[in-house]
Amino acid sequence: MIDVQNQPDARGIKIQRTGVTKVHLPFFIADAGKVQQVAAQIRFTVALAENLRGTHMSRLAEILTDWTERTLTIPDVEKILLDALEKLSTDFAAISIAFKFFVKKFSPVSNKTSLSAVDCEWIGELTCGSRMKFTLGLTVPFTSLCPCSKEISDFGAHNQRSICRVKLTFADADKLADVSTENFVRLIEAQGSAEIFPLLKREDEKFVTEAAYQNPKFVEDILRDIVTALRRVENLSSFAVECENFESIHNHNAFAGHEEFFSP
Repeated sequence: MIDVQNQPDARGIKIQRTGVTKVHLPFFIADAGKVQQVAAQIRFTVALAENLRGTHMSRLAEILTDWTERTLTIPDVEKILLDALEKLSTDFAAISIAFKFFVKKFSPVSNKTSLSAVDCEWIGELTCGSRMKFTLGLTVPFTSLCPCSKEISDFGAHNQRSICRVKLTFADADKLADVSTENFVRLIEAQGSAEIFPLLKREDEKFVTEAAYQNPKFVEDILRDIVTALRRVENLSSFAVECENFESIHNHNAFAGHEEFFSP
């Protein structure tokens, strides 16, 4: 059969990224020695030389399918990208693996066990001859309570669910085995007024409500606390943080964002 995609192209344009998106596959994700099965949505791309008409997208699907039977760690993402460089004869490959990451939570008083789902994304980029650039993306929920509302009210204060979106890029690919997704989730959620729990008994609800009341924070307070915490993390080359409060007494949300880059 004629290989149309392997025909030459004369327009002189090297395509930076071409491949497959919205690929849905099950993966066994390992984090700090714990393994959980997730349903992942994947974007997998490579660079295409200027003289080639199309890339071999079926080879990308083959690489991904092979990994559904194996346990995937963050350092293994580089193996996927190296495989793509070789099998597609390219000098650049990138992948995004997005999934729900589950963190075990214990209700603060009753000690009931539950699982909290966090949006997680593993992003890897690899240029031929270099090491992988890895970015961890997280969207972490928590409770915030308004300091102004507490100060001016005779009783009570408005609170709401909030989220923090972070993207953490790491400097040294040799140290990626030390990265714990769960530890970053817990670090971020600890900066809110109170944690969110999937399972609360009455005594837990009392505890969480009072904990938030005793720890009021504006969206700017939460953002600054997260930035301060991330500055203490080793092996980061950059981070970007966005905090958003889904306001309970306004028809708008409160927002704050910040990013930093560190010298190599």
